[in-house]
Amino acid sequence: MYHRKKKAINIKNRLPIPAISGFICCILLWLGYCDARSQQRENDHQPTETSGNNVPEYRRHPENQNHETTGKQQDFRVMFYNVENLFDTYDDPSKNDNEFLPNGTMRWAPGRYYRHLRKTAQVISAIGEWGTPAICGLCEVENDTVLVHLLNRTPLREQHYSYCITTGNDPRGINVALIYQRDKFKYLGHSSERIPFSNKRKRSRDILHVWGELINGERLDIFVCHFPSRSGGEKESEPDRLDAAKFLRKLCDSIYKTNNKANIIVMGDFNDNPYDKSIQTLLKGSQKKYDLVNLFGDPEKLNFHGTHKFQGEWSQLDQMIISRNWNNHLKKNSAQIFAPDFLLSKKNNRGEQNPLRKYTGKTYKGGYSDHLPIVADFSLPF
Repeated sequence: MYHRKKKAINIKNRLPIPAISGFICCILLWLGYCDARSQQRENDHQPTETSGNNVPEYRRHPENQNHETTGKQQDFRVMFYNVENLFDTYDDPSKNDNEFLPNGTMRWAPGRYYRHLRKTAQVISAIGEWGTPAICGLCEVENDTVLVHLLNRTPLREQHYSYCITTGNDPRGINVALIYQRDKFKYLGHSSERIPFSNKRKRSRDILHVWGELINGERLDIFVCHFPSRSGGEKESEPDRLDAAKFLRKLCDSIYKTNNKANIIVMGDFNDNPYDKSIQTLLKGSQKKYDLVNLFGDPEKLNFHGTHKFQGEWSQLDQMIISRNWNNHLKKNSAQIFAPDFLLSKKNNRGEQNPLRKYTGKTYKGGYSDHLPIVADFSLPF
């Protein structure tokens, strides 16, 4: 009793009881936060391993069954956006990201970084009109850090997005990612698919495969990609994009093996136009019913000149390609290039405009991106 009393007196003299309670509460809150963050990362970012020639476990699923519906419809907006070099301000020693550092040639200081995050969030919010997209594919994203900042340090934090990202071997360290609203897309898993190039020394972005469940119980497989660039010449670099297209086609075919009514969305920056060999290779299935549909393949139906402009010419490098079954959910005439005035430069004397990009060469312009985003609307009965 004597020692217990003495110990209590000493504690009281050193630190008031209310301070102890407050300190303990802070520790408990912090531990709860860390546990929640850990659980979130475990759920959202655990890649799925694949091996051998067998169909991976995540692709073994029964054909979509008919589900009884209530007669109601849910809008499901899909977006893709090349966000142009969304790097953080920290050096990654394993990647060539030196240009986008505070002391690099682009003078990529925190102020410019956070401005780009806000502008990217502005585009995603604007394209959603009264609500943000259910899912949004992104490319030229460096890592998890920028996605956490995008979804938590901009107005997008109110939309409760989750994300997943590839772990590719691009020399500069850029990746592709998907953000999704958990109430509209139930995430089940994802994988980062390494492209087997004929040129064994070729390094590029992985293809992101995400699979999940929709509100009506149907499965949806999503592929987000950023094909190799035309650096070195269009014809010289074409074999790399053909390799990427053939590999992506095999990934789609592996889904069709177990579900001939698969819901598939392929979206990305393909660095090729709809009429180029890589895109035509991707569209062609082993059977007619397995052919994919390019929502941005007909220039006569496009609402704008293109998504990217190089040396005065517009190209449709950003595309959304879907399975025939998923095409049944498409809202008529909803596939659009998002080209509001705030994403474009002022018209010149000839009435021409360009995407209002972040940099012109190494000169900082403070714009949005050198690409325009694309969007399509779908309607899901439930």
